[in-house]
Amino acid sequence: MEVIRKSCAEGAEGAQGLAVIIDVFRAFSCQPLFFHFGAKRVILEVDPQKALALKRGNPEYVLVGEVNEAPIEGADLGNSPSHIIRKGESFFKGRTVIHRTTAGVTGAAAAIESADEVILGSFVMAGAIVEYINKKAPALVTLVAMGDRARRKAPEDEACVDYLEHLLIGRPFDPAKAFKEVVFQPTAQKFILGRKPYLPKEDPIFCLQRDLFGFVLKVEETGGQLEVFKEEV
Repeated sequence: MEVIRKSCAEGAEGAQGLAVIIDVFRAFSCQPLFFHFGAKRVILEVDPQKALALKRGNPEYVLVGEVNEAPIEGADLGNSPSHIIRKGESFFKGRTVIHRTTAGVTGAAAAIESADEVILGSFVMAGAIVEYINKKAPALVTLVAMGDRARRKAPEDEACVDYLEHLLIGRPFDPAKAFKEVVFQPTAQKFILGRKPYLPKEDPIFCLQRDLFGFVLKVEETGGQLEVFKEEV
């Protein structure tokens, strides 16, 4: 099994084999929470206007989305795991979620054009992702760190790739070094400083937890939409 790593939008567009699209802050730390709280379906939509139109046509759907981190006007929630956890099962159970984000969702949509299979990546699902990959034993795995707005490398996504490489191929991983390289950098500090309500201080605490969920999330195209499917491992 060959494991390669790529970054940002260009990396997602060139993903091959089994692609893991990684967005730690925050899209794919949010995604497993939808299923944990009993969502019936999760749809990925790249275009914010199309996401809003889908919500207007189906008012019972939940729209969770952002554009450059700011919540979409007219959405039910921004892209915050803390806010999702506060809503909880009573809000999500049995409902369809539309999810739109600047980096993670756009990266998954790009990767599905070239990769054989696309799964969503974050620290909270890392152990399950590795177990799934080892069971599938693909010839090629592409780990894509989507980065800050899919344009610049982000330390939390690169650290997640480091951790996945550690579990898959035995690459050394220093958790203290990873903590230093992530938490004291702008992509984490903008939450910790607490200056914007849609960037809650609690989000990095959740997003940096490892191996919380024992399932993977696969992206498939169904009926002209990108849909996420939960698979236990």
